[in-house]
Amino acid sequence: MSLNYVMLGSNDVKSARSFYDAVLSVIGGTLTAEYMPHAFCYELRGGGRVWVATPFNEETAVSGNGNMVGLACETAEEVDAAHQMALSKGGVNEGDPGPRPKYGPDFYGAYVRDLDGNKMSFVYLGKS
Repeated sequence: MSLNYVMLGSNDVKSARSFYDAVLSVIGGTLTAEYMPHAFCYELRGGGRVWVATPFNEETAVSGNGNMVGLACETAEEVDAAHQMALSKGGVNEGDPGPRPKYGPDFYGAYVRDLDGNKMSFVYLGKS
């Protein structure tokens, strides 16, 4: 089984679009659909997708404690660049870029929250 997409809730899809346009382009994401002002979708390298949308039930979007989307990067430098871009676009730092040996000998990652509080990691699994 493979993962087709993840859905991230947003209370301000227009602002989220600006954030994700900048951040996902750093890691090879391509905009594939937009239904503004309600939703947009980026396809990532490898075919997975990230949808950002207002909740279907029309209630407030809230982030979950313990929920996180891991986004693959091709190099440690790409992790650094995506993390920096996310911070420059209003994201909140949840962990500076660097090796994470407790997750594996070659795990290099960084962590941020987007404008709605959704947590994500940028991960490179090669030699750091």
